[in-house]
Amino acid sequence: MLKFDLLATDPTSHARRGTLTLNHGVVQTPIFMPVGTYGTVKGVTPSSLEDMGAQIILGNTFHLWMRPGQDVMQSFGGLHAFERWNKPILTDSGGFQVWSLGAMRKITEEGVHFSSPVNGDKLFMSPEVSMQIQTTLNADIVMQLDECTPYLSVEPKTKGQITTQAEARKSMEMSLRWAKRSQVEFARLENPNALFGIVQGGMFEHLRQESLEALVAMDFPGYAVGGVSVGEPKDEMLRIMAHSPHRLPVNKPRYLMGVGTPEDLVEGVAQGVDMFDCVMPTRNARNGTLFTRFGDLKMRNARHKTDHGPLDPTCTCYTCKGVTRPDGSVSGGFSRAYLHHLDRCGEMLSPMLSSIHNLHYYLNLMAEVRAALDTGTFAALREQFKVERARGI
Repeated sequence: MLKFDLLATDPTSHARRGTLTLNHGVVQTPIFMPVGTYGTVKGVTPSSLEDMGAQIILGNTFHLWMRPGQDVMQSFGGLHAFERWNKPILTDSGGFQVWSLGAMRKITEEGVHFSSPVNGDKLFMSPEVSMQIQTTLNADIVMQLDECTPYLSVEPKTKGQITTQAEARKSMEMSLRWAKRSQVEFARLENPNALFGIVQGGMFEHLRQESLEALVAMDFPGYAVGGVSVGEPKDEMLRIMAHSPHRLPVNKPRYLMGVGTPEDLVEGVAQGVDMFDCVMPTRNARNGTLFTRFGDLKMRNARHKTDHGPLDPTCTCYTCKGVTRPDGSVSGGFSRAYLHHLDRCGEMLSPMLSSIHNLHYYLNLMAEVRAALDTGTFAALREQFKVERARGI
């Protein structure tokens, strides 16, 4: 089941406010979706995710197929019960992970033959297999299997060269055929959830438009823009982001896959995107980079060693502000000096607290965007965001 209600639009951009009703709950859009590759958002408990306002998270079809496997998932009735998350889940198709295997895989019209990165077993992923795995996972939103068109060619004869228009067309057209096969198999399985099509076409707007129009004709419940943030320069990504999202149907959700920085999210909203995901908040946290309203912090820098202040004095997350217990004592609310110390010592608590902060920042940014769209002040928020992020902290 999927129902999308458009609540408000911004007269100065393509930004829009909506609600997305799925089998496991209602999602307020625009929304950022934390990434839980192996059935967990790294370093963060499900209760912490709920506390910080997460409404929907991701799971990775490829990795969950490798481990723990379909039999285990079937025994739990899907990913929700397995990871104890009772809100919506979106699963990707596995296409990006298969593409990233490089020489370990062979792409054909039928699907992708590859060696398991876990144990070397010979495996085969097709649109039909992807739909079967995602049905077992019982994800609220299922993604079609597509071929991720690279920015740099992976063929030895053209290694290091930008993907040609002919290569991008061939890839895009096969993804369209795989979209139809995904749709047919999804229906055959009587999956009660929602299947999204994925717009491809590389860095070529006219190919993106062809892909978009063909997918709209197939009448998917929702659509994603894929094949960005795959190695292309930022200006190229922004060009495609400005082209595709607002051209998708007004009455259906729009998802920009794998993007990105806080600036990318706000710009994506302005271009008509409803849904985002990215590993950046948790990956950067593990590498000691923290996002704040006033720019990014490198916690490994020596200047933080004696700083008693919080990461961001305006942030209300557990890491920055803490929580007040019933007896009036405070838990959490850690100093930069303490977080610097944890990181330098390699303590497990360092990426955990940093991930809580970064995810809270992303989710709170989207909450502020939604509030601005509700009150007709998105243009002002967009400008204030740029000024504050450039100011530094």
